Amino acid sequence: DAAARGSDVRGATAYVTLEPCSHQGRTGPCCDALIHAGIGKVVGAIADPNPCVAGQGFDRLRAAGMAVSMDEQAGQQSRDLNIGFFSRMVRRQPWVRLKAGMSLDGATALSNGQSQWITSEAARTDGHRWRAQACAILTGIGTILGDDPLLNVRNIDTPRQPKLVIVDSHLRTPLTARLFDVPRKVLIYCATPDASRQAALEARGATVIHLPTTNGQVDLPAMLKDLGQREINELHVEAGGKLNGTLMQANLVDECLLYIAPRILGAAQGAFDGMALTDLKDAPQLEFTKIEPLGQDLRIRATVAGHYEF
Repeated sequence: DAAARGSDVRGATAYVTLEPCSHQGRTGPCCDALIHAGIGKVVGAIADPNPCVAGQGFDRLRAAGMAVSMDEQAGQQSRDLNIGFFSRMVRRQPWVRLKAGMSLDGATALSNGQSQWITSEAARTDGHRWRAQACAILTGIGTILGDDPLLNVRNIDTPRQPKLVIVDSHLRTPLTARLFDVPRKVLIYCATPDASRQAALEARGATVIHLPTTNGQVDLPAMLKDLGQREINELHVEAGGKLNGTLMQANLVDECLLYIAPRILGAAQGAFDGMALTDLKDAPQLEFTKIEPLGQDLRIRATVAGHYEF
């Protein structure tokens, strides 16, 4: 871009949020582009955890006579910015962020299922920004059957729709579901094979993956590893209380994104109804990272203890 604007970048300093890559991926090696441009110095925020790079990019720059230095403070910011990429490179699975909009007493819907709308428009719009940031949105078959949602990004600009991932043990996703109206990749994980249903869903454009446990449910840890292999960095969960609770109790959630409305709903459906603890010591421990007002609501970001240290 600088060259196209008539600027000479020879000898200039380039600041990068991640170590320039040294391998051929979707594009050519970034370190070679910097060398070819005649850059004099590169200030890097953090080394690339990708085994294909892992210091080789900086080494190639130094071998070409370029000065290279690191900014440790920026390194922490870069890791936060790219937490999904780091998760996939180091843990071989995406960073799982669970979003829920709820009342002050933790309800996501009335006992009769009514849930629109508990939180404010400002909270819902912000939720769409987080959808847009993710590589994929995860939900369960209960949400599909109960709400027939689109689960896409709306009302904000986005260059692409994130993929949709459905946990559907018995392939009950309706062929007429509105989710198929959105142009994007749909992945359905099941536990019980059904050749005719699979063929029908694949005719609608879905990809069906059979990953069962011994008790006839979808193997959720295996699903996350499979999504990592499919290059999913950030997985945004928008599901019902059953799947939310199951993921949380299985220690598969990394971060919670909670929108709290100033309402009390009493006996209602909870955000984590799928959890069934018998001892308080087994309750997941979270660490607040940011709490801020959003319209009339509060947005709370909290990381599950220990999950950031990988």
